[in-house]
Amino acid sequence: MLHKAFILGAGLGTRLRPLTNVLPKPLVPVFHEPMANYALRHCQSAGISEFAINTHHIPDAWQKTYPTGEFAGCPLRFFHEPILLETGGGIRNIASFIGTDPLLVYNGDIFTDINISRLIEAHEQSGNIATLALRSHGANCNVNISGKYVSDMRNILGDTPGTHQFTGIYCLEPEILSLIPDIDIVSIVPAFIELIKQNKLGAVVLDDGDWFDIGDPKAYRDVHQHLRKNRTDAIHPDAIIDPSAKIDCGTCVISPGAKIGRNVQLHDTIVWPNATVDANSQYDHAIIT
Repeated sequence: MLHKAFILGAGLGTRLRPLTNVLPKPLVPVFHEPMANYALRHCQSAGISEFAINTHHIPDAWQKTYPTGEFAGCPLRFFHEPILLETGGGIRNIASFIGTDPLLVYNGDIFTDINISRLIEAHEQSGNIATLALRSHGANCNVNISGKYVSDMRNILGDTPGTHQFTGIYCLEPEILSLIPDIDIVSIVPAFIELIKQNKLGAVVLDDGDWFDIGDPKAYRDVHQHLRKNRTDAIHPDAIIDPSAKIDCGTCVISPGAKIGRNVQLHDTIVWPNATVDANSQYDHAIIT
């Protein structure tokens, strides 16, 4: 059974700046903890027990976040990329981790609870070299399907507008490595196009559940407002808040270890773990790192 996953963590996160000036995008906190924790737990819920993570931007932050080299008992192997290899190059770079095993690939900048067990099951039963998880709606519908197969993506093979959103989650067999050119920087897309021509690129539409691409500060804030609906710890009990501070508890998210000084006023503001808000400060619609 599929038990290995590759979390894509090496991107620069340019659209999410300035938040990614201080952390790699997958380590940016989402509702009190690194975004990557949600992806790791999501994979574990589907039976994944070994992880590879590629790094590039601020690589030391990964070691500081996971100093024991594991997450909830599952080992993490980090593969540093001094230059960004893109997705295809990144997959080829972890060939020693893949070995002869199938692999789940998971973009490090998405937040979702779609049923990836269905993706894995469909892939294992299909005989395909790769299977993509798709949505039938979204802001970037650039994938076409025919039945259970992808028929085009990014309009590379035809002139028909795309119909489905790629989720950034997919399954691969180790045979994919033979389709990735032996050059440093290469996308996985040419390999996918070759599989489309061979009718071996599968598709599973997973419309149930939530799916967010945390690509920019607005999307980052939207995820927090979404999570507030079912969470009671928006103001974390381990935050240190001066009694004189005025916090709008209906709009703010304050993480553990945050220090809120005297006479501070906060509205619609996200405060990261261990961040300090100085006395007499006033913030509205802000993110405090």
